[in-house]
Amino acid sequence: MYLIPEWLRLVITEKVHVYAFKIVLLEVLCGRKNLDWSHVDEDDDLLLGFIRRKAEQEQLMDMVDKNNEGMQLHREAVTEMMSLAAWCLQGDFNKVNTKQ
Repeated sequence: MYLIPEWLRLVITEKVHVYAFKIVLLEVLCGRKNLDWSHVDEDDDLLLGFIRRKAEQEQLMDMVDKNNEGMQLHREAVTEMMSLAAWCLQGDFNKVNTKQ
């Protein structure tokens, strides 16, 4: 089960209905779970934070599932979907990803 963080603060936003779908989409595209304790770096435990950091560093290609031949074949489209999913999950929905 995936709960939007706002549920913990009892403040519900307009994006509550898409949160779980976007997290599952990111899991499929990256080939890893939302919460992964196997990573040594604590910042890499949560998938969304890891993707945000990689996006800021313009290294989203590194996040594409390396074990999925189809994902590797269509890496550009996969990274565009990652960017869109991460944008939909951010706190300020007025921010627009201007990088194409």
